[in-house]
Amino acid sequence: MSSRILNRASSQIQGCFRRQSPAFRAISTQPETSSTVFDAPTTHFKITLRRSAISLGDKIKGTLESLGIHRRMQTVYHRHSPETAGKILRVKELVEVENVTEALVRTKQQQTLERRAKRGYKVVGSSLRDKVF
Repeated sequence: MSSRILNRASSQIQGCFRRQSPAFRAISTQPETSSTVFDAPTTHFKITLRRSAISLGDKIKGTLESLGIHRRMQTVYHRHSPETAGKILRVKELVEVENVTEALVRTKQQQTLERRAKRGYKVVGSSLRDKVF
């Protein structure tokens, strides 16, 4: 009788874990077709560090370093693999994970260029033009 209660409790705990953790949902779902332009299957994890690991242990910091994440709001891309999924589950409270297609994967240089401001300037308004003499 006690084993039945333990099995029921463990299934309830797993159910709560699956519902609450978006990182687990991204990892546990099978690669599915995306509704992007190419309708290609998802092949990569897009991992973004949302919370800092300053006061956490060396193992968690080492896991983040092995994922290639060094600062908050940094985004890295990794191909789907069991090793990467295990690392993500170790730091699931700190990161945000999405499944993306290979067409949406950006290198570090591409991400930098996308963040840059456009060259030149644009005059939005002029105080001389608005004054009447």
